[in-house]
Amino acid sequence: MLKRVIDSLNGFLWGTNLLVVMLLGVGIYFTVKTRFVQFRLFKHMVKLLVDKGEKTTEGISSFQAFCISTASRVGTGNLAGVVAAISVGGPGAIFWMWIVGILGASTGFAEATLAQLHRVRKKDGTLTGGSAYYVEKALGNRKFGILFVLASIFCFLGVSAITANSVTVSFNNAFGIDKTIMSFLLIGFTGILTFGKVSKIPKILEKLVPIMAAIYLLLVFVIILKNIEIIPRVLGEIVSGAFGFKQAVGGGIGAIVMAGVKRGLFSNEAGLGTATSVAATAEVSHPVKQGLTQSLGVFVDTLVICTSTAMIMLLADKGAIEGLSGMELLQGAMNYHFGAFGVNFIALILFLFSFSTILGIGYYAQTNLNYISDKNYLKTVYKVLVLIMILFGGVNQSAVVWSLADLGLGFMGVINLTALFILRKQCLGSLEDYDFNVLSKKKWVAN
Repeated sequence: MLKRVIDSLNGFLWGTNLLVVMLLGVGIYFTVKTRFVQFRLFKHMVKLLVDKGEKTTEGISSFQAFCISTASRVGTGNLAGVVAAISVGGPGAIFWMWIVGILGASTGFAEATLAQLHRVRKKDGTLTGGSAYYVEKALGNRKFGILFVLASIFCFLGVSAITANSVTVSFNNAFGIDKTIMSFLLIGFTGILTFGKVSKIPKILEKLVPIMAAIYLLLVFVIILKNIEIIPRVLGEIVSGAFGFKQAVGGGIGAIVMAGVKRGLFSNEAGLGTATSVAATAEVSHPVKQGLTQSLGVFVDTLVICTSTAMIMLLADKGAIEGLSGMELLQGAMNYHFGAFGVNFIALILFLFSFSTILGIGYYAQTNLNYISDKNYLKTVYKVLVLIMILFGGVNQSAVVWSLADLGLGFMGVINLTALFILRKQCLGSLEDYDFNVLSKKKWVAN
């Protein structure tokens, strides 16, 4: 019964291409109206990231905000999500993940900038904010903000289960550890940190994210060097798979596009409003600075990490991964490249990626729940539900869980993208002020 309801709602959100049209439409709009901000100010984005943070006792630094948002992005979506995209849509799905990432960088910029503009300071002096706050402003009703928060909780719970399953499957495949035992170990680690002080999470992720990403990218770089002669062929497969005649005849282009868009959205989260809750609490001298930092995060996620995962699989001999699916497919590819070390490495790096994801979305969830109430019982209920979903997902590989995550993504996307478009002039006005008053160091006067 539950599966039928979820599938029916997903059919409306995804089957009718409603969210795809909104996602691509809003992404194109902000890309054009910001004069391709994701490319035009790319060098400036990197400079902002390496500059000293502007952290105060009331907020977090821009770099910490980047690490938290990257932690939630660089996780299951970058590994399991890419595997799922290629399994359903073939190499061509990666092309559409790239498109989502490029357009999503401008959407990510817009939502983070608006989060800064609409954040609020609580009685104790701390900052809070996020999509729910500007959704209420845009749609003129607090109920829409609450609906967004509830959709995000559904999504985060689904992601927690998917993440746990990826970890338990990979550890079982690599080390023979029973899924139930691994699930309880994951619950133990998660429980210790999530029931601790939420203020510790930014400091943990600030150190963990750069290290794990660097290690992963280093190994992928070795794989690319070893297979440099077939890179052109693989890139050709990606492009031809996205537009190929064979797929058109078979009616498969729609499936390829959907696989890439859905998993690309699941990976980088741009347009969903997830990262806005942390973007709002970053201490920066201008709202656009945080928008640019979050835009860079989308680039790193999709065009760097997701592409790296795709290369691991696409550069492997097809015979070595034939018949495999899920995380076993990725581990099979790593076994081809590095032998048993590769299988074990994926299990360990996935644990780090997944653990950072659970911590990142836990920070999001607790900040989002502040919108509904400052009472701690809501956060406690969420933490308990996360532990239950880790156990459920760790032991079972359920399609319902992916559908639950997609449902949460869908509702979040529709609500958030609608608010972004309504408040577009605020975002564009802030960027214009930044261009004239900060970058060109001229005093800007509004017309």
